[in-house]
Amino acid sequence: MKKQPLLILLLCFILGILFQEFFAQTKFAVFLFLIFSGLLLGLIFLRNAFFQNIKYFLLGFFFFSIGIFVHSLNSEKPGLPNFGEKENVVFQLVRKLNSNQKNRKYVVEILAVGGLEDKKDFPASAVLSIPKDVEALDFKHYYDADVYIHQPEETKNDFQFDYKKYLARQDVYFQAYLPNDILKTEKPSVSFAGKIKQKRLDILDKINDSSLSPKIQEFLKGIILADRTEMDSQTVKDFNQTGLTHLLAISGSHMVIIFWIVLSIFNQIIPVKFRKGSIILSVLFIWTFAIFIDYGSSVMRSCLMISCYYVMILLQRKPDLLHALALSAFILLIFDSQQLFDVGFQLSYLAVLGIWWLTNPIKNLFKTPKSKAENFFYEISAMTFAAQIATLPLSLYYFHQFSFISIIANLLIIPLSELIIVSSLLIVVLIAFGFGNIPFLYQGFDVFVQYILKIIHWLSSFDSLMTGNIPLNIWELSLLLLTLYFLKFLVKDFFNPKHLLRYGFCLLAFFIVRISFDFYQYDQEEMLVHRFYKEKIVSFKDKDQAVFWMKENKNEDKILDFVINPYITARRVDDFKINYIPDESHAFFYSGKLYDLK
Repeated sequence: MKKQPLLILLLCFILGILFQEFFAQTKFAVFLFLIFSGLLLGLIFLRNAFFQNIKYFLLGFFFFSIGIFVHSLNSEKPGLPNFGEKENVVFQLVRKLNSNQKNRKYVVEILAVGGLEDKKDFPASAVLSIPKDVEALDFKHYYDADVYIHQPEETKNDFQFDYKKYLARQDVYFQAYLPNDILKTEKPSVSFAGKIKQKRLDILDKINDSSLSPKIQEFLKGIILADRTEMDSQTVKDFNQTGLTHLLAISGSHMVIIFWIVLSIFNQIIPVKFRKGSIILSVLFIWTFAIFIDYGSSVMRSCLMISCYYVMILLQRKPDLLHALALSAFILLIFDSQQLFDVGFQLSYLAVLGIWWLTNPIKNLFKTPKSKAENFFYEISAMTFAAQIATLPLSLYYFHQFSFISIIANLLIIPLSELIIVSSLLIVVLIAFGFGNIPFLYQGFDVFVQYILKIIHWLSSFDSLMTGNIPLNIWELSLLLLTLYFLKFLVKDFFNPKHLLRYGFCLLAFFIVRISFDFYQYDQEEMLVHRFYKEKIVSFKDKDQAVFWMKENKNEDKILDFVINPYITARRVDDFKINYIPDESHAFFYSGKLYDLK
């Protein structure tokens, strides 16, 4: 507690959030927790040796209670309006989402049903799908349209992604589809936040009108303006398979590089005796930039960590990465405890922890650098390895895949990331100020990024180095994270018997637990009915084999991604096959029994 008080109190706070999430308490019980823990904390002011000895435990319990209280507030479900299957609604844009081949997707706020004159406070936001031939939405208008609207379906199986809960964590409780035309009315006034968001949309449109090739335009919008909504699926797939998704979407590394660039510029302009002013202006700049690009979660996390770190410098305190990390997480979770369950939040903070915990031990394995360039390469390599190792268990738990090529891809591309980000930022600034056609500059940038994308696509083509459908449950994840903790000591002193024994024991425990779950799933036999929109799929599992019965249809790839692969991963199936039913038939025989697909 004395060395890392903020981190330990953060962990107690997080335990409180988790306790409320999985063992939801009533309001009365939550207040009872808070009052009881507060009274206990007050005992430390008594001059009693016993209470002085346990004061840290009492403080930890108090923060545990605060976590319960905060999450109970953030978990309250608002009263939802009752919509018919088809409604005439008035709505406004909140944010863009990723598009698919047919539709654009948005999060919209429903303002009224039946007309703008009936406008009232509707506690209703929805994910709205609009055909691509319909005009794109903006922040300057109200929209009026007939939409089909419904609440997301409940997830019926434990292995499926709970989309309804995912949306609810963002205060979105409805899905809607707009099949026809849409009417729009210009807003009499646009809020300051709306004007900023609209300016961002205007710059995105300017990028579309620039002389850059379409693929580079989408890359540019993603890497600087955090807009991947129109990016082609092949590019996204290439980045996913090479483990470079963090480069594609603006993240911590982007904000750090942008901060350093701005700080360097201010340091050249502002006299040395006013260097604190350079830091303050640089922090203000990244927050202004974060607001401009719609302050996404990853951007907010980065800005908070940078701000907390440099506030310590401004206050002439010794900067501590863990203090900055813990303080930024506290601020985020107090305002929105649901962020704890965001995969990006977990991966971001685990990556920073991994860099802090493992970078120096890994770097010490390299030979002594003879030049600044060599030292820079070693540092980047060590940080890349540390971040990848730290986030690997969580990546396996959520995505159930691993590509060995990601190690090579990160080592090749990450050293170039600063050049990529700086040049992309320069191009966006030029386009934003109306310099959308500078042939030699844009052609050079286009060729440069095209080669980067070709290298990434080539690396992603090594399918043999990609392993998918890797099962991992919460118990296995916990043991893997424990092995990462002991990995530092093993790397620092490999021949120390104590470190070898601890690390070996953790690995042994992991394999015992894993083999136990493998045997448990092997002995299970089951028949399940899966639904994917209007499609019905029946599965039969016997030992480590599974058979799926379904009608042949155009959604087969999506059924494979969202139904079959999650099932065989969760049930640890080694082999499966798909049997197709003729279009004119609605039933099939299997093992002497008739099954109906209606």
